[in-house]
Amino acid sequence: MSHHLAARSGALLLAASLLAACGQADAGDGSADRPSSDQTTDASFPVTVASGQEGDLTEITVDARPESIVSLSPTATEMLWAVGAGDQVVAVDDQSDHPEGVPSTKLSGYEPNVEAILGHAPDLVISAGDSGDLVAGLEDAGVPTLLLPSASDLDEAYAQIERVGAATGHVAEAAQVVAETQQGVEEAVASAPDVSGLTYFHELSPDLYTASSGTFIGEVYGLFGLENIADAAAKDGDLYPKLSAEYVVSADPDFVLLADSECCDIHPEDVAERAGWKGLDAVENGGIIELDEDVTSRWGPRVVEFAETIAALVSEHAPAN
Repeated sequence: MSHHLAARSGALLLAASLLAACGQADAGDGSADRPSSDQTTDASFPVTVASGQEGDLTEITVDARPESIVSLSPTATEMLWAVGAGDQVVAVDDQSDHPEGVPSTKLSGYEPNVEAILGHAPDLVISAGDSGDLVAGLEDAGVPTLLLPSASDLDEAYAQIERVGAATGHVAEAAQVVAETQQGVEEAVASAPDVSGLTYFHELSPDLYTASSGTFIGEVYGLFGLENIADAAAKDGDLYPKLSAEYVVSADPDFVLLADSECCDIHPEDVAERAGWKGLDAVENGGIIELDEDVTSRWGPRVVEFAETIAALVSEHAPAN
């Protein structure tokens, strides 16, 4: 599969591009984790569901239980399968690869083609953004669009799972997924030592885009007491700032977490060879770590795996008492 770091205008669209396109890890088989869609339909229709970014939410109405869903977001795809709505999905975008066996197509979530989407006769479309007047085009065809943008924190991620459950007829299953995800994250944090004061740089791309603490990515790190060197550069609401090499070197983070190894062939030895980086604490102390780019970029139920990864990292590298 090809990978692209797409350039987009606007911070959220840039973030979605970086997060979703950074890498496509092995999918694994998560299809049996939840009941199939014919086992429970506990929502009443029509149902009104919040759509969009927290603080700027709108509402959509889903008139009947959807049976022909198109997902244009890898995170939404994972949420759909997690709540048991996989059997109701007829097509997913070209970046959706988890769980194994999703109905992959050439549909793009970055540059959606309304005509191509309508070719799958959807009764509900779920997308991370409204690129190219997607919502208006589908609305003209009588198809509701549920927007689930990149979550700013875990609470928003959990709320989006609940919205997916409400829109698809799986309210109880969605509540179960949220509870299990919350518990998994809490257990991962509880298993790790206190590393308050240690710092990190989460690298999204070789040109040093990163995620601040005002993102779900940053929140996960913060749960362990790790401090984000990007926060001082995240000005004017820019949650995914681009740092300079000089800034990173000056901050001298304890950890450099690479979320661009698969997409961009960046590995610890490459980081060590960057001009001025050889003396970083992260380089000298083995603190440059490759991450699963999909797990760390998607704000669905696999945030538990993200938290477990960080728990293992800090447990291995925590300073001796």
